[in-house]
Parts: sequence; C-alpha cells; structure tokens
Amino acid sequence: MFDPTQVPVLGTDAHLPAVAPAECQPLALRRRLAAPPPWQPELQHEPRFIERAPSRAAVLMAVRAGPQPTLLLTERSAELPDHPGQIAFPGGKIDASDADAQAAALREAQEEIGLPQQVVEVLGQLPDYTTGSGFIVTPVLALVPASQRLQPDPREVAAVFEVPLVYLMNPAHHRRHELLWQGRRRQWFSMPWHDGTRECYIWGATAAMLRNLYRLLSA
Repeated sequence: MFDPTQVPVLGTDAHLPAVAPAECQPLALRRRLAAPPPWQPELQHEPRFIERAPSRAAVLMAVRAGPQPTLLLTERSAELPDHPGQIAFPGGKIDASDADAQAAALREAQEEIGLPQQVVEVLGQLPDYTTGSGFIVTPVLALVPASQRLQPDPREVAAVFEVPLVYLMNPAHHRRHELLWQGRRRQWFSMPWHDGTRECYIWGATAAMLRNLYRLLSA
C-alpha cells in the first residue's frame, strides 16, 4: 500500500462556499436531515483493488452537540486486518444479528469507543459508499451529547479525535490527490486536521463520505 501523506496535493476547492457555522448546529442538522433538499452525492465508489465478495458495513458519523459541534473519528488499531492505522468513523460489518445499518453502526460505536446506544440521536443516513476493498458502507449521521464520555477499546481503536464540523464542511480544506497505482488512476480527497499535538490525516473513503455530507449540507 502507498503512503497517502506523501502523494502531492493537486489543489483544493476553496472556490466552493463553506457551510455556514449556523448550519452545523444540532437544530439545523435535525432540520436538514428531516427534510433534505434535492441533492446528489458527489462520490459513491472507488476502483476495486481487492477481488472478494462485497460486504455490507455501516459507520456512525457522530457529531458531538456542543457550542462548536465536533465530529468523532477514530484511529484504527494497527492490529486490525482491514485498514489498520487509518482514520475512520466508528463502524464495521453488518452482522446477521443486526436489524439494519443503523443498528450495526450503533453497536459498532458502542463496542469501539464505548458510546452508549441510548444517548445517540440518529438523524438519518447518507447514500452508500463502496470502497476499493469491497465494503458497501452506509453512513449514519447522529448527534451525541456534549458531555458524553467515551471509553475506546484499545484492541480496535488507537485514538479518538474530535474535529470541528465547520472545518470539515469548508471545501478550502478538501485537498485533491491523484496517483497511478496498480495500473489504475486513483483519485481521492484528504482533509488533514492538526489538534496542536498530532495530525489526524483524514483521507480516502472517510473523506469521501464527509465530502458527500458537505454536498448535503450545502445544497
């Protein structure tokens, strides 16, 4: 696998309007997801680089509902078989025991970061995104209380990051990349965030789903 942090930046989308801070507040998110305007996801799939049967998965796009809402992201454990060490949303495969994608996202978030299901306010779902590794991922957007403490499972999560939602919903921070890899041209976004101590390098499928959220909130 290549190192995405070493691939040159082709440019950003600073010419596109940022989502206003007021539209990132909990009340505005509730309204938008309850009655979304006409919109289209910009990114829906990646070129396949692993030949295996597709698996259904779900992730929780959890927004902490403080005065300045933040999005919860994890650094996956280096010991995990899929996407080790990458920045991701809490989530994973949909099990046969899960009622649906929402149930899977909530279960996985509780297992990975200790987020109790009963405190999560689900707002809705975004369109599925198919990764190059063969996962068909359903993003579930939700709110969590500002004061909610988390208990990450070190077997699955190396760290938890909180990134301001207004930062992620500003396309001036959406960096474009392109690389010829395994005979195919691969394109993706990255949205690096530095918290003053370390960098949270958001890219690939996670950045793509955030880009789709931007398209929804800016429609």
